[in-house]
Amino acid sequence: MRLGIDIGGTKTAAVAIGADGELSDQVRMPTGFGADAVVETAVRTVRRMGELTGAGIGGFESIGIGIPGAVDNGSGRVAHAVNLGLEGLDLGPRLADEFRVRVRVENDVKAAALGAHHLLGVADGLRARSMAYLNLGTGLAAGLVLDGRLLRGGHGVAGEIGHIPVDPAGEPCACGQRGCLETVASGSAVARLWPTDSPHPAPDLFDAAERGDARAIAARDTFLAGVASAVRILVLTSDMDTVVIGGGLSALGDRLLVGVRGILSHWAASSPFLASLDLQDRVQVIPFGFPAAAVGAALVGEAAHG
Repeated sequence: MRLGIDIGGTKTAAVAIGADGELSDQVRMPTGFGADAVVETAVRTVRRMGELTGAGIGGFESIGIGIPGAVDNGSGRVAHAVNLGLEGLDLGPRLADEFRVRVRVENDVKAAALGAHHLLGVADGLRARSMAYLNLGTGLAAGLVLDGRLLRGGHGVAGEIGHIPVDPAGEPCACGQRGCLETVASGSAVARLWPTDSPHPAPDLFDAAERGDARAIAARDTFLAGVASAVRILVLTSDMDTVVIGGGLSALGDRLLVGVRGILSHWAASSPFLASLDLQDRVQVIPFGFPAAAVGAALVGEAAHG
């Protein structure tokens, strides 16, 4: 069995994949803060999964970790992950020493891209097709999979489309630029466009827009246009067959998908070039609850590097 662990800012999720490709039950637990706490969270997760699957700790062929931040996937070192309080943690080597098994560490969005690609292959049998995974979370980033392999680029930043400026007069971005795509198409963008006391700003925004609130409609449409722009950028720069939207905001489901497809269709109506690309047919939303990052982490050990 291959074990995949998704270490998030507040929770850690894990799943194991058997030789037949079937997924085990998931384990979820709170994530600790700081290097020692993160390592201990991972250790407890591995032990719990060993119990759950009946494989025991020594029964895992490999362990893969998906984690936010800057990751050296070759050495298993997490250079920094601000939300986890990490700076220079040799996560892979520490876990390998603990369990005497191969451990690979990958950025969580790239891991989720592999997980989404696996799901896509199971669904339609096209395991070798190209796919972009568009992660809509607090920020915006993408993972690219070509012929089953992650496409990293020369310096590991392939897919960082959230920091492509789309509006020179737009909002300042945390990266130091202005008007980046992330400032209109992300969870932080929704929070800025639609200030609310609701613990779930995006569904609250869509609910208000559906009630006819003009301010909400404008904010929703700005967000949807940003997501549609991200899809267009991914197709125009990499010509991926499919763009799968994941991340926390993918929980909007059909409301997100229908809105984005509607905007892409509207653009195609006035552009024969865009119409020829069938952008609206290339985009889909990942099924709610699918543990893409954990599944992808389990596959990291066998994924060749692009």
